[in-house]
Amino acid sequence: MSLNNSSNVFLDSVPGNSNRFQVNVINESHESSAAVDNNTDPPHYEETSFGDETQNRFRISFRPGNQECYDNFLQNGETAKTDASFHAYDSHTNTYYLQTFGHNTVDAVPKIEYYRNTGSISGPKVNRPSLLEIHEQLAKNVAVAPGSADRVANGDGMPGDEEAENKEGEDKAGAVKFGWVKGVLVRCMLNIWGVMLFIRLSWIVGEAGIGLGVLIILLSTMVTSITGLSTSAIATNGFVRGGGAYYLISRSLGPEFGGSIGLIFAFANAVAVAMYVVGFAETVVDLLKESNSMMVDPTNDIRIIGSITVVILLGISVAGMEWEAKAQVILLVILLIAIANFFIGTVIPSNNEKKSRGFFNYQASIFAENFGPRFTKGEGFFSVFAIFFPAATGILAGANISGDLEDPQDAIPRGTMLAIFITTVAYIGVAICVGACVVRDATGSMNDTIISGMNCNGSAACGLGYDFSRCRHEPCQYGLMNNFQVMSMVSGFGPLITAGIFSATLSSALASLVSAPKVFQALCKDNIYKALQFFAKGYGKNNEPLRGYILTFVIAMAFILIAELNTIAPIISNFFLASYALINFSCFHASYAKSPGWRPAYGIYNMWVSLFGAILCCAVMFVINWWAAVITYVIEFFLYIYVTYKKPDVNWGSSTQALSYVSALDNALELTTVEDHVKNFRPQCIVLTGGPMTRPALLDITHAFTKNSGLCICCEVFVGPRKLCVKEMNSGMAKKQAWLIKNKIKAFYAAVAADCFRDGVRSLLQASGLGRMKPNTLVIGYKKNWRKAPLTEIENYVGIIHDAFDFEIGVVIVRISQGFDISQVLQVQDELEKLEQERLALEATIKDNECEEGSGGIRGLFKKASKLNITKPTPKKDSSMNTIQSMHVGEFNQKLVEASTQFKKKQGKGTIDVWWLFDDGGLTLLIPYILTLRKKWKDCKLRIYVGGKINRIEEEKIAMASLLSKFRIKFADIHIIGDINIKPNKESWKVFEEMIEPYRLHESCKDLTTAEKLKRETPWKITDAELEAVKEKSYRQVRLNELLQEHSRAANLIVLSLPVARKGSISDWLYMAWLEILTKNLPPVLLVRGNHKNVLTFYS
Repeated sequence: MSLNNSSNVFLDSVPGNSNRFQVNVINESHESSAAVDNNTDPPHYEETSFGDETQNRFRISFRPGNQECYDNFLQNGETAKTDASFHAYDSHTNTYYLQTFGHNTVDAVPKIEYYRNTGSISGPKVNRPSLLEIHEQLAKNVAVAPGSADRVANGDGMPGDEEAENKEGEDKAGAVKFGWVKGVLVRCMLNIWGVMLFIRLSWIVGEAGIGLGVLIILLSTMVTSITGLSTSAIATNGFVRGGGAYYLISRSLGPEFGGSIGLIFAFANAVAVAMYVVGFAETVVDLLKESNSMMVDPTNDIRIIGSITVVILLGISVAGMEWEAKAQVILLVILLIAIANFFIGTVIPSNNEKKSRGFFNYQASIFAENFGPRFTKGEGFFSVFAIFFPAATGILAGANISGDLEDPQDAIPRGTMLAIFITTVAYIGVAICVGACVVRDATGSMNDTIISGMNCNGSAACGLGYDFSRCRHEPCQYGLMNNFQVMSMVSGFGPLITAGIFSATLSSALASLVSAPKVFQALCKDNIYKALQFFAKGYGKNNEPLRGYILTFVIAMAFILIAELNTIAPIISNFFLASYALINFSCFHASYAKSPGWRPAYGIYNMWVSLFGAILCCAVMFVINWWAAVITYVIEFFLYIYVTYKKPDVNWGSSTQALSYVSALDNALELTTVEDHVKNFRPQCIVLTGGPMTRPALLDITHAFTKNSGLCICCEVFVGPRKLCVKEMNSGMAKKQAWLIKNKIKAFYAAVAADCFRDGVRSLLQASGLGRMKPNTLVIGYKKNWRKAPLTEIENYVGIIHDAFDFEIGVVIVRISQGFDISQVLQVQDELEKLEQERLALEATIKDNECEEGSGGIRGLFKKASKLNITKPTPKKDSSMNTIQSMHVGEFNQKLVEASTQFKKKQGKGTIDVWWLFDDGGLTLLIPYILTLRKKWKDCKLRIYVGGKINRIEEEKIAMASLLSKFRIKFADIHIIGDINIKPNKESWKVFEEMIEPYRLHESCKDLTTAEKLKRETPWKITDAELEAVKEKSYRQVRLNELLQEHSRAANLIVLSLPVARKGSISDWLYMAWLEILTKNLPPVLLVRGNHKNVLTFYS
């Protein structure tokens, strides 16, 4: 029993069945066929498995009586091949049809590896089969390594990739990664619960009252919640690397915003370390004061304790993220115990001492009295809000270590939003409890009880047996308004509150000490600020930024020792708020840009809410401190300008790019609804440069009259086999566009593959552009080698001029004495650069060997170097692809190089001579006028030359001057040429005749039969009849050259009306001869012919 190999066996037996993955098991043995025939059931089919497991590859069901057939099939070593023994492209074996779907073809099934970035830390990037590999005919001899057929056929890459993948997996496995609780929730809670909870919240309730106090908390929470939602949306819109707020902003808004906010955000975290440590040190110093254990004086004690604390925190951070995370958990436990201790203390019956200090447990009268505000002098709602708001910040503590999270997309939203909720509930709970238990003012004296017969002032304390009325006239030390240690007094065990203060300050300091280097390292890795590249290096499996830790330590120490933290604190708060504002704006901007790539998995956000959050953050910045907000904006603006000027070479697919595209698309569509008007005409050019770097002079002169005013498209036609042409075209597209950008040329690059040059240009003329932004002018270089060129090249060259006129597109032909093509020069330059690189590589190798070998080895290497004639490289000066300095004349034509840069130089005082011989709508006049507006050409004056009658020279000169003045075009002089139509001198005509002699048919000198035969064999030659019919035109071209030699020999540029060759009347070689004789031995010439539609108007 065996399985039939023939292809017809595997075709669907049931017409119309759409499933092609079926296995029809057929018995070829005559002995077994009878048994099979006895089975009246129809043949049974089974789909192959869609699983990847080997044991599921051959899931074939069988009917009763047929099991033996399947057993024989599975035991047949010839048919049941293993994966390692079949050919990846074998479609004629049994195994091919039994392979899992997607593994039996070069076309690959969807896999995550195809969508990773190169160097992804989450796994290796794999290249799927290219469209070319799938579309082209399959190579007959394809070598596939055993065991790798599935990988290659499925696009998984070659077997050698497995080793790199395993190695990367091992490195990743060794790194410490945190979940959403330890990585985000714990950090955010610790950072939000700051020292403000213990020493300022009671004062805020005293000033604003319970009602407005809760409103202040909710308003602060609204800002942080909106920011948290925006953060969650951005974090779930793709894989998040390390860098926290900087990464989120830079990948959304681009390097300009990200680079500016990233630097100040990292600096803010570094200074925040000093702020939190000083808060801790001040608490310790207060305890030392109470026990009379001061070391020097309060200020220096704070410095000493702060410095020691920072060193200890640095040691914990440098020890690794795992130790730091353990420390954070311990601090959170202490903090939770301290908060619980406060709530427990509120229900423990108060004693007389605490009552004298204003604590009476829960009392409705105290709650009612404290519900409304009672702002003291100089305070108000916004000033109190400004004091509290920094306590609500810290929501980015988890996002800042995004690179150390197992799943940032899940951890950041869940941990951040839950932390905001828990901390808000705690803040509101503490505010309400302390407002319901403690009065605003208390004397602290147990003797201030109310004696019978005394008049009560009506306060809540008075109703509870205490008279604190003297606090209205003299300052008191206790109560919500006066005592910052209210929570310690209320709590069940006071020292636990002190421990809570220590925990809150140290945890915030530790979080900032970790966040600052992580954010800074991510910023440095992106190389936005090249001077900071030193801090990009990481160490260990977790890629710890040890250099960043040291820098953060230095900054923190500096501000602990010398800075006025009370002055710097508002600026730091504003730095954080600026980050929040940009995160909100990033979310809004990404949504508003409507990019298909904006698909956040976290859907609980709204673009307008995010915009409101951004505006709210900016408003809060000014509420907290207006001058600090101004300083923040100035610094951010300066850094934004710096990064924009430097233009970092990064592409992150930011929403700025998406919005630019949408804006450009909308503008282009809007433009199509507006009819063209002559006042808005501008030359929009297709320039046949080939590669833009190969004909720079042609591009430069075109760019001179299109820059900032019109469209310029550098075009290249690839002629030859389509497969090779498309490959070459696609490989160079980005490089050539990048060359244009690098050389600050405002132009696009476009290329087509065609069977012949003319067909390619015809395609470009018809299809280039978009909407109203379509080319209206074709710019080509003059074909200098036309006499030696093959017939097809001349036909193509003249043909594209005819095609342009057929499509009603103007034509500009540019001629310079040396020609345009410098491709040979570039080739020489590339070879020299390769030699230079090889020489530098050899020198580096020699230096390495010098380090390894002793002094004897060094002497030997010097001998080798002298033999190789290696000299110390001299520093290169800035140069472009168009400029090559100090090279031997024998290697290339130095004059050609100089000519290629002539339009880059500033043109001195001179003239642009405009020979406006034929009215083409005004393009011949408009182009030179635009040139005079450019910086390089502004010193050149326009001289206008027109044809006229000898007896009406003055009248025609006045008429032309009037026309030019109506066009508002300034000119230096007008010349009326009255002798254009006279015959040229004999020498000039003889030159022309010698020029066309090789291309003449001379049919009049031969008999009729011979002449007809020659016409059929060489139809491209110039006939005597043709030459006689256009003799006057030929005279005109030769005569015009004489006049040009006479009048415009010294001009900087000549702009001349292009003669038009009537199709079917003027042969290609005669037309080329006209162009040659017309522009021979002259300065740079622009032969211009518009499409005979007005491009100038004198109407307003």
